[in-house]
Amino acid sequence: MARPYWSGQITISLVSFSVKLFVATEAKSQITFHQISRSTGERVRYQKVTASAAEAQQSQQDSGEEAPAAAPTVRNDEIVKGYEYQKGQYVIVEPSELANLRVPSKHSMEVTQFVDAAQIDPEYFEKPYFVVPENDSQTQAFAVVRQALKETKKIALSKIAFGGREHVVAIAPAQDDEYGGMMAYTMRYAEELRDARDYFRDIKKVEVDEDSLSLAKELIKRKAAKFDPSKFVDGYEVALKELVQAKIEHAPIPKDEAVAPQRGKVISLMDALRKSIGSEAPEEAAPAKKKPVAKAAPAKGIALVKSEKAKPAKAAKRRSA
Repeated sequence: MARPYWSGQITISLVSFSVKLFVATEAKSQITFHQISRSTGERVRYQKVTASAAEAQQSQQDSGEEAPAAAPTVRNDEIVKGYEYQKGQYVIVEPSELANLRVPSKHSMEVTQFVDAAQIDPEYFEKPYFVVPENDSQTQAFAVVRQALKETKKIALSKIAFGGREHVVAIAPAQDDEYGGMMAYTMRYAEELRDARDYFRDIKKVEVDEDSLSLAKELIKRKAAKFDPSKFVDGYEVALKELVQAKIEHAPIPKDEAVAPQRGKVISLMDALRKSIGSEAPEEAAPAKKKPVAKAAPAKGIALVKSEKAKPAKAAKRRSA
């Protein structure tokens, strides 16, 4: 198992138990780029230099010197953080001072409230983490709190400090009950989200036609399915691999094909919805063959199920007529 990203306690009033957090995501991109000089084909590298040395080098270059002196590179152990409180004036902050900041949430997530999951807008969620008990002795309290959250359909809100800042964090039972884990999601602060009114206020107000709405609902129903994340593939990554492979093999470069503008008869929203529903007809909605009369009880049951499945298709046929 990978090393935990954070270890500490979850505290709810007088109840506390130790947990470990593991990052739940990882980058899967297999194509990475370097910066290359177009003229020489060499990789471009950057050096860390002081501002004064870079300015002196630029001054030599501007004065017409053919080979300005190279600016000396600053070693990593010589670099510290600095806050500019006035123009050109910095207060230096040492790594040891940052490590010793007095932030209680560095070591403990104190739950301040519980909320309904539906009350949190998805745009507030940022990054997921797996939450597991620190060891077997912590599992009992962990399991009780997890089950309580699940049965009450609540999410615990707390704060956690890592990565150079303090985050709001939501703690919830994992959807998969097989292993009994929990999830923690770091969240964005309200001021980090732009005001939606600035983008939505100019949307024209229109009345929703009931017939169009009914057809739209039917279209949604036809395309509804259980979420399967494995069905989604990064198309950009696929196209990028094709491009790189074509260049390696000196093959023709695949190019994006512009979508041709649709010309011809302009169809109404209602017609578009009707045609969409027809193109999304479920497989079981195909015209059924005439069924023989079933005599045995099992056959009756099967005939009944088939008859019920066929009903949506008949209804759709009447609507599209």
